[in-house]
Amino acid sequence: MAAEVVQLPAAGSALDIAAGPVLDDIDARPGSTASLLRTLVGLYLRPLGGWISAADLVALAGDLGIPTAQARTGVTRLKQKGLLLAERRHAVGYLLNPDAATMLARGDRRIFEMREMTDADMWCLISFSMPESARATRHQLRRRLQWIGAGVVSPALWICPGHLQSEVLQIVDDLEARDWVTLFQAGTPTTARTLPEAAADWWDLDALRAEHLEFQSSLETLPHEPFAAYVRLIDRWRVLPYTDPGLPPSMLPADWPGTRSVAEFQRLSTELSDAAWQRVRDVTGAARS
Repeated sequence: MAAEVVQLPAAGSALDIAAGPVLDDIDARPGSTASLLRTLVGLYLRPLGGWISAADLVALAGDLGIPTAQARTGVTRLKQKGLLLAERRHAVGYLLNPDAATMLARGDRRIFEMREMTDADMWCLISFSMPESARATRHQLRRRLQWIGAGVVSPALWICPGHLQSEVLQIVDDLEARDWVTLFQAGTPTTARTLPEAAADWWDLDALRAEHLEFQSSLETLPHEPFAAYVRLIDRWRVLPYTDPGLPPSMLPADWPGTRSVAEFQRLSTELSDAAWQRVRDVTGAARS
């Protein structure tokens, strides 16, 4: 493939991507208390002005089937992770950490604007060579590249859609790994194998297929109440737009289930979002403010 090297910007340059200490919680299992509360906060605290009372947050958690004591414990953990800050106004409550803005905006783009590549789109190649003294950094780099949907061409050469280059730069910057990483912009890969065969080697397509089928199956058990259904829909969906890189159809099997997953998510989120937001407004009093 034709490639163009991308020089990583020096610290403090205009191309730096701001990153606060609040990161995506990649270990929170969808459907768990931690995951549901994080989804709830990510969806609604910004349209509520960034603050919610503790009582209202616990009440909304109750709509999701989370008992009061469990919800309070979960909120405490969100504070420990830096997503929420305690702030009393007319009542005890929580402020969304301003440092979470970048992470949440990135999540919005992934969740609601999942992109499918075409054959004309560029790729981003990530090459890295790190000393043994930086073993922990190398482990974190690989872990976070996998989380954004990058594939493994070889242990020190990874590939992802070109539109994710800014996220790769942010990861490299967060890990202070610029001295060891080089990025390349590249066109369509050329290999001795077919493109679907190469993709199946670079990404775990069997695992991705299973994730899509599990998501589609989970839609049959969504609650009837729109608020609970919407939050659980987003919570069950939120991992897929990260782990699935949106490969072009030419690199995927003909029966790839991703297309149906995207269509079902878009249909249901459109049907449920307004009624879910109305429930939040009713609980918090935002409709009267």
